[in-house]
Amino acid sequence: MSSDELRTSFSELAVGSQTQMGSQSGSSGDPSSEGAVQVTCFTDDVHDVTLHFQIIRFSKQIYAWIGCNTAKFGHLYAAATTRPDNRVSVTSVLGGTSDNTGSSMARRLVLKTGLNIVLACNIPKDSPMLEAAAERKLVEKLKGLGYIKPKAGEASASSAH
Repeated sequence: MSSDELRTSFSELAVGSQTQMGSQSGSSGDPSSEGAVQVTCFTDDVHDVTLHFQIIRFSKQIYAWIGCNTAKFGHLYAAATTRPDNRVSVTSVLGGTSDNTGSSMARRLVLKTGLNIVLACNIPKDSPMLEAAAERKLVEKLKGLGYIKPKAGEASASSAH
């Protein structure tokens, strides 16, 4: 599936959302609305590769999909904090255990958001730089949407400049 077909599919998928093809981003809902589901889709070019992202925000969980050049689903991971010591546990829901691309990303997203994370990741396993860049773009978007709150030190440092 080509990038143009994928963008068209994103537009059709984002039910009731407003798609902005100029910035290649679509979003629905307000992050402050507690019970609503918010869907955000965007595309970015990183290291000469087109990455497609979809974020679905539920009340206590985030589903994120990262596609590398295609609309393939990839491996699916679920991550959440576990009791009694609030450590993060990650499991592979779909895909083999030999390819852990995405599992560490899911773990770090739980730590940053405080929410359960379901992450589908279609990034080649031999591309750690691409995986790091994809995670960076996803975290930037999550911060922009208000799903990741800045740490106390970061907020005061950024307001001082």
